Amino acid sequence: MAEIFAGVATSHVPAIGAALDLGKADEPYWKPVFDGYAPSKTWIADKKPDVVILVYNDHASAFSLEVIPTFALGCAAEFPPADEGWGARPVPVVKGHPKLAWHMAQSLILDEFDMTIVNKMEVDHGLTVPLSLMFGQPDPWPVPVIPLCVNVVQYPPPTGHRCYMLGKAIRKAVASFERPLRVVIFGTGGMSHQLQGPRAGLINRAFDTNFLDKLTADPQSLVRMPHVEYVREAGSEGIEMVMWLIMRGALADDAKEVYRFYHVPASNTAVGHLILENPGR
Repeated sequence: MAEIFAGVATSHVPAIGAALDLGKADEPYWKPVFDGYAPSKTWIADKKPDVVILVYNDHASAFSLEVIPTFALGCAAEFPPADEGWGARPVPVVKGHPKLAWHMAQSLILDEFDMTIVNKMEVDHGLTVPLSLMFGQPDPWPVPVIPLCVNVVQYPPPTGHRCYMLGKAIRKAVASFERPLRVVIFGTGGMSHQLQGPRAGLINRAFDTNFLDKLTADPQSLVRMPHVEYVREAGSEGIEMVMWLIMRGALADDAKEVYRFYHVPASNTAVGHLILENPGR
């Protein structure tokens, strides 16, 4: 049977993608960021997952205020990079895994999660930057990807508890798939940052560090955190971290941290990154 054996949490800062695309990865400002992901590239190359489930949020590329799905599951065979206003990133088209995606959709909906099934969708930096950080700049991407887009832009976003329970349902769905696939789930976004208003540029290292600690050792305490605490402590865009709880819920309760990286700043944002593995994996 298929199994989710590990989870990856990572920021998805758009400027990171631009730095790679424009050949700036070795510049003094950006080199510490990319050096921090070097062990992660080695890890994922060694683990060789068959599929990545990538939890992210769209930034008005595939969806707008006209249609706002809370959870949108990409079931297509491929997902082209989106033009975010300055042209699409020069990265490969993301190949999907329709069989597993449709199986997940059926399982999740029958488990009473109201998923929006998406059969045509462009993907923006929220999805492609994490792929670049973990896989570099290959052509094609070395693994099929199932996008799971979460609304954390227009209030109300889903609660941390809802996200965590969705992760558990995803783990159940994958485990019931009949093919022997090894799956890694990514939770992306964050960490603390605010892009507008009087608090623009906010970074809260203490909050971020505590969140990283608890994501491994005490996720239940994060599940109970209200939206207002994310906004107060981590900035208006810090709410993206509820997506990390989907990843955590998809893992075993006793999953172990195998790698951590944290760096500030990266385009006025705190970059956070964790790799968690289930026991024996």
